[in-house]
Amino acid sequence: MTQDKHTIDNKKSNSVAEIIIIGGGLAGLCNAIHLSKFGKKVILIEKNEYPKHKVCGEYISNEVLPYLEFLEINPFDFGAVKIENFQLSTTKNKVISAKLPLGGFGISRYQLDFILSEKAKENGVVILQDSVLNVDFKDDIFIVETKENNSFKSEICIGAFGKRSLLDVKMEREFIQKKSPYLAVKIHVKGDFPEDLVALHNFKGGYCGVSKVENNAINLCYITSFSAFKKYKNIDDFQENVVFKNRFLKAMFQNSKPIWEQPLSISQISFETKKPVENHILMCGDSAGMIHPLCGNGMSMAIQSAQIASKLILNYSNGKIESRKELEKLYITQWNKQFKWRLKAGHFIAMLFRKDRIASFLLAVLKKLPFLLPIIIKQTHGKSIKI
Repeated sequence: MTQDKHTIDNKKSNSVAEIIIIGGGLAGLCNAIHLSKFGKKVILIEKNEYPKHKVCGEYISNEVLPYLEFLEINPFDFGAVKIENFQLSTTKNKVISAKLPLGGFGISRYQLDFILSEKAKENGVVILQDSVLNVDFKDDIFIVETKENNSFKSEICIGAFGKRSLLDVKMEREFIQKKSPYLAVKIHVKGDFPEDLVALHNFKGGYCGVSKVENNAINLCYITSFSAFKKYKNIDDFQENVVFKNRFLKAMFQNSKPIWEQPLSISQISFETKKPVENHILMCGDSAGMIHPLCGNGMSMAIQSAQIASKLILNYSNGKIESRKELEKLYITQWNKQFKWRLKAGHFIAMLFRKDRIASFLLAVLKKLPFLLPIIIKQTHGKSIKI
């Protein structure tokens, strides 16, 4: 691991910070940049080294561009691809297209996480490559302990550790007690695909997102139920017998060349409801709630959740918010206002498309009334962020 003056070696330390952020994905890094921009002493703890590929749809709604500009990040300086059009196909190979109401852009997590991490370090954020084992809250202070025997104290703790973590188990979060029956697979390929298009192609038991990212790469990322996948001996077998029943996906996979030797995969994905505040930790990104990938807006939600948390934390630190109780209440209120409907809409839309007959009927309606599709898309997207 390469260290620099903004990265702590994995040695025992007892450090004090104003804010500790657990997890260095989009939500964690945007929080770190935002808070450090206003002079806050921030320690960010991330188990992985940057840069790293992650299983992700890699499409982001343009609603976050004003906030990224505020953080002094322009994704188009780093190869992000402008996306304006949307295409949807059903398991019966029926297809419909529409203009995206706000538009979006494609950029890999490998690229974007690295850009954000470099900006955070430039702002003076301390980034520690380590895993958090425990968080205690006592006498209005968080004590964070890590695998490498580091111990930190802070007044504020942000949880941005993703979809599923050992900390979720430690805190006995309600969603972790329930089954997580989904898995996802992702690969980058080279081939023919329109640069301005994001496509969602359904197959029995799941769906696959297709869009361009930087360097002319195409991101193919699909999600399916574990029960559907386990009937087959491996990923290739599953794709051949299930995914390729969608003719668009069959053509995409068979007429492209993999950039990586092997695809990435993750399992135990949960779409259960989560609490935005747990054990006084402000949860951001997937740690607070995960929208169905069919709706393609999880990355922008992670970025937006950082803006909500950071603004409130700054108001708390300067006395505009008088108590931790008020801070937590305001965060829950604002988080729900921004995301609760999106999550519900995402679950409902995904449920409808899992049912072949309903999906075919919906597509027939949308073909006759195409103006309805942008309205549906808007249910899982927000308006352009105000700064």
